[in-house]
Formats: sequence, C-alpha cells, structure tokens
Amino acid sequence: MSEKKLQSGGGMDAYVAAVAVAQPDRQLDQGEALAIMQSRYDAELSDRSRAMMRKVFRHPSVQRRRIALELTESPGILCDESPDDKIKRFTRWAVELSCRAARQALLNGGVEPGEITVLVINTCTGYICPGITSYVIENLGLRAEIRAHDLVGSGCGGAIPNLQVAGALLQHEDDMALCISVEIATATFQMEDDPSLIVSNAIFADGAGAALISRRAGGLRIVDTRSLHVPLHREAIRYVHRHGGQLHNQLSARLPELVAPVVGTLVRDVLDRHGLTVSDVRHWAVHSGGEKVIDAVEEELVLGAGQLDITRRILESHGNMSSATVWFGLDRLMSNGRQPGDWWLMIGFGAGMSVHACLLRSV
Repeated sequence: MSEKKLQSGGGMDAYVAAVAVAQPDRQLDQGEALAIMQSRYDAELSDRSRAMMRKVFRHPSVQRRRIALELTESPGILCDESPDDKIKRFTRWAVELSCRAARQALLNGGVEPGEITVLVINTCTGYICPGITSYVIENLGLRAEIRAHDLVGSGCGGAIPNLQVAGALLQHEDDMALCISVEIATATFQMEDDPSLIVSNAIFADGAGAALISRRAGGLRIVDTRSLHVPLHREAIRYVHRHGGQLHNQLSARLPELVAPVVGTLVRDVLDRHGLTVSDVRHWAVHSGGEKVIDAVEEELVLGAGQLDITRRILESHGNMSSATVWFGLDRLMSNGRQPGDWWLMIGFGAGMSVHACLLRSV
C-alpha cells in the first residue's frame, strides 16, 4: 500500500435533501461532430488517427451531447477559439449552468436562497479569480456572510470531495449547504494527432449538478465517504498545460484496467466497514467515464445485469460531463423512486488518480 493512501471521510450527520442538474440547450449529435472534425482536421491527422476518429465518433456508446453554445452557434467555432475566448465562455456558462442547477435544487428542496449557509463549487475545466462562488452568490442573492469555497483539480471525481467539504462545514442544526459541480469541458477543446484528444473530443460534454446538504433528517442520509489516491497512476488521467497554458487532456488507453481495481478496493472497504456487501446496494450512481471504463468497473464489482443501465444511458445521451456526471446519475435514480432503508453508492473517479465513494441510505 506504499503507493496508495486511504483517506477516511467518516460518517457525517448530514443528508442529501435535493438534487438537480442543468445543461446547455445546444445539442450536438455525433454525426454532426464527426463531420466538423473531419472537415477541419483530416489533413492534419495520420491515417491511424483518422481511422480512430471515425471509429470513436461512430461508436454507439455516445449518441449526443450538450455543449455550451447558443442554439444559433455552430460547434465549429470551438476550433478557432483563442485562450482568452475559452476562459470568457467558461466563465459565462459555468456561472449560468451553476445557477440553473442551484435554482432547481432549491426549488426541489423547498429552500430559500437566504437559508444557504455554505456554498462549495468544484470544477476542473477552467480557472477564474474570484472563483465561480462569487458570481453564484451574486446571481442567487445568497447571504454575504456565507462560507464559500471553490475547489479545483479533482477532475471527474470532484463531486464527492465537494460533499466531504460541505459536510464538514455544517456546524449548526439549521445550516444548509449548496454543493455544485460544474464543467465546461468544451472550454478545454484542442485537437492534435493525439489519441487522448481524439477520445476526449468524442465523449466530453458540458453540464452542472447541484445538491442541497442538510443536517435535518430527510432524503438520503450520508452514511460514509471515502477516498483512495494512487499517485502512481497520475499520468494516466490528468490535464497538462500546453500551448501557452491551455488545458490538454491526457488519457491512457489502459485507464479501464487501472481504474477498476482501485474502485473495487475502495468499494469493498466502504461496504466492509458497515457490514454490507455489493448485493446490499440497490442504487448505483457511477461516473459515466466511458464504455470500457464502465464495463471494467461492472466486472470488478460483479454487478448484476442492469445495475449500471442508468450510468450507460447518461453516457449515451449526455456524454461525460466530468465531475457533474455523477449528479446526473443520482438525480435519475432519485426520480425513479426509493424505499426507506435502501442503500445507495455514489462512485466518482478521475485525475490523480483518485477514486471517491459516498455511501447513502434512504430515510
């Protein structure tokens, strides 16, 4: 275990009271995306990369995605964006989608903006200072003395560390936290003769998820959160800076075989601590990281047929929205109904490599 460090999240006396998600209105189907990529980049790519691009974009695991553009704007403009334009678009859409998701979560939970005492927002697809929290406080009319924190660098797994921070900041019985994961992955768009970028441009999308976390009993009780960090595999999944500081996604072809055993180790640890087994968990909200990754996780956990159907459907119709994706899974599962005493498990993983789990139980 010299390369692995297990971080205890402890059982928090906190509850997920409501969840909501948001996406841009501009939809991009894979056929349109492939046509744009071929028209712009075929001449710059090797024969092998051109064949790979056709194969990846035509794969049925992703059918369509939403991207942070106006309905009237062509996705082709992403190919010509300057670094300054990327961060302007990131700022505008990160704030807008955060507020959309947050307003719906507040509505779902029957909570007024003035009741929120903690705000935690995580992202990995852009950096601004002051952070996104400053704009969300202004747009939602949150209290000026709110405890607000911006988290960066957790990659696709960032939603659960967000929960961990928010739960630790709930100091009083009436405290209420608003957690937001927002990603504008298209603001990191680049294209080169690089398999990592070909895959990234075929599966990543834009979106936001929000959750209300409360100490008042109701919804889903947060029983435990755990994180497992494996720096040995850091280079397998991360952003690197290239071309004057632009974010360049780096993904290893071995990612499924690297992620799955770490997920298995963490899940078994969480369940063992509470005397549970995989078969006790009825609801699985697993990050839709890509078809091969989903398959590998399913095999590692020995899950039954259909248990990751929602994970796959989200990938198919929304793509990989980085850290926001797991909220889409939880939102879909919660809308399908729940019984008191049901066990739930959220699983996120991403840069670092890091894997995070949140064990919940229906109240």
